[in-house]
Amino acid sequence: MSALRSALARAGLRVEADEFVALVEDAAKRLSPVDPRPGDYFSVEQRAVLGSVGLDLSPQRHGERDVRARTVALQAVLRDTALTVAGAAERIGVDASRIRHRLAEGQLVGWKDRGGWRLPVWQFTDDDVLPGLATVLADVPADQPALVVAAFMTTPQAALGDPPVTPRDWLLAGGAPEKIAALVSVLGTPA
Repeated sequence: MSALRSALARAGLRVEADEFVALVEDAAKRLSPVDPRPGDYFSVEQRAVLGSVGLDLSPQRHGERDVRARTVALQAVLRDTALTVAGAAERIGVDASRIRHRLAEGQLVGWKDRGGWRLPVWQFTDDDVLPGLATVLADVPADQPALVVAAFMTTPQAALGDPPVTPRDWLLAGGAPEKIAALVSVLGTPA
């Protein structure tokens, strides 16, 4: 546990090691099935097409690393660092009802968890929402979960310069939100 405590401290996560382990366990339980057989999700015709382009739909082999582990860890971090409605309201200096209104209007992104809203911290500055956030969120495809949007907003994008910067940093630096909106609008579509 001491190695985990050190890793959490280096990452700037203010959470006890046992609480973080509980978050990871909870995120892992949400994965189903426990031992996936990817081919079971597709018809015979679909499996043939996917196989013809080199996609391996065979079940995980014994001793093989579970590729879902990174997603579970990212989900746990996203949940742990997310703000409550009250925390978001305090951070940007508004009433909690304004945060709920912005969630309803799609001007903030969040999800229901533990009996209340959770809002990913990437969409906030120290005292406000990210500049241009409403423009960006208006173009996020409805089927994209918070984890995918968070990963996009915090991952350097080649379309944003050389060296690439994250969409979040682009907006913080005063970059055009329309450029990020155009990039985010195709999340989940084949390249």
